Amino acid sequence: MTSGLHHITLITRKVQANVDFYAGFLGMRLVKRTAGFEDATQLHLFYGDAIASPGSLVTFLVWEDGSPGRVGHGAPGEIALAIHPEAIGFWLTRALKFGVKTSGPAQEFGEPVLRLTDPDGIIVKLAGVSDLTGTSPWTSREISETDAIQRLHSATIFSEQPADTVAFLTTYMGFTEAAHTDTITRLRSDAGGVIDIRDAGGFWTAAPGTGTIDHIAVRAPDRAHVEAVATQLNEKAHGPTNVHDRTYFYSLYVREPSGTLLEMATDGPGFAIDEPLETLGTELFIPAHFRKDAVDDRVMLPQFGLPGEPRTIYRDLPFVHRLHVADEPDGSTVILLHGTAGNETSLLPLGRRLFPNATLIGLRGRSTGEGVARFFGRFDPTTFDQKEIRSEAEAFEAFMEEATQAYDLDPEKLTFLGYSNGANMIGASMLLHPGLIRNAILLRPMLVLEDVPVADLHGSRVLMVGGANDPYVSYSGALEQALAGAGAELTHKTIDSGHGLSTEDEAVAAKWLRGSNP
Repeated sequence: MTSGLHHITLITRKVQANVDFYAGFLGMRLVKRTAGFEDATQLHLFYGDAIASPGSLVTFLVWEDGSPGRVGHGAPGEIALAIHPEAIGFWLTRALKFGVKTSGPAQEFGEPVLRLTDPDGIIVKLAGVSDLTGTSPWTSREISETDAIQRLHSATIFSEQPADTVAFLTTYMGFTEAAHTDTITRLRSDAGGVIDIRDAGGFWTAAPGTGTIDHIAVRAPDRAHVEAVATQLNEKAHGPTNVHDRTYFYSLYVREPSGTLLEMATDGPGFAIDEPLETLGTELFIPAHFRKDAVDDRVMLPQFGLPGEPRTIYRDLPFVHRLHVADEPDGSTVILLHGTAGNETSLLPLGRRLFPNATLIGLRGRSTGEGVARFFGRFDPTTFDQKEIRSEAEAFEAFMEEATQAYDLDPEKLTFLGYSNGANMIGASMLLHPGLIRNAILLRPMLVLEDVPVADLHGSRVLMVGGANDPYVSYSGALEQALAGAGAELTHKTIDSGHGLSTEDEAVAAKWLRGSNP
């Protein structure tokens, strides 16, 4: 029967660095880009060979600027890609050229292995395999067919219960024991794929996050086989199994006894089901059950460029931030500040609907005193940390100064849009740093400064939108007085809403942007 590795899925923190390593340095083909099947705001990239063969695929969940995980028992710890043994020298030279950290080569189970470290710190081994046949490597001007990555070679599971892990994989996943060392049991499939089980007794447990391997997927011939294995697993009470149609394959998920997440995936229907083989990986696909929100989902997914394509080079600035460049940019930019418990992507959909051709820059608040992202802390719902407001407003001013230069922003075409805590940060920054912000849309704002400085805001335009049923609506008047008293041209609209945003917020803002009275 069909067996072996189907794909291995990892988690990356920076999509552009990931693309540059796997598609650029390693020369793998990007064969599919999709939104997540469970979360449409999560980008999922698939790299493989020239024809996206099962057994060649390395996939990544993109947790852009997400927290790092930890390698330990109960999860995979390394992956390996197969190359011809004589290509080891080519990859040593190429790693030196690209500044990629390496160690080796060394012999592992009789094969030369070169260890590389990817941008997230994941160990990616290149294993020299002498009996490679029937492969379809992706080549380029710099990487020949002889030197190219041929297919997946192996994955290493760190297990605190290695005997139980071995028994599980040999019973249900089509692998057999092939070799042993003092700490590693090597399992091999009839298709040549390898899983190494490393005895990790005494190690710490794995923790999910960026820079880790999420799961290993093994091959199945068809849906009937997947469902038969699911029945077996359920009968033997091996814990919960989940069966899903992933469009490109049908699969089940289960955890082996030590905790590693495994997937069994069918070879078909394959990645050419919705785009031609010649152009695989060029279009972003949104799973069917998310398509009614496809426009909003697309703007929340991080953008990147393949080797040779334009890309945004992110700068290390005072705030974590996300850029989204319009298909036809008009030179304008919108700075977006989320509300409590939001993040840098929260307001991107609203920003894109209001500003179809602007570059959007969403910021992530740095204050996490309540366990969620905010732009400054509070002591109770209406009493705020004055020292932090002022220090974060200074950081925000520094961010704007650096971002203006780094991303070539036109100060005359800047608009600032904030909601709740983010709107309050914009309002405070206008008063503390006059001239920083000239056009602002403030949704559910209030005055948070206890000592309002004297400021000159002549030439600034501000729209404030409050909710009639917002418990904090009565606190917005003080901000209106402070901004208008400083000379800002201010429009204040109260809508039939609570503290949360509604479609009327968008309608009011759109009218204001057109110069109409909302």
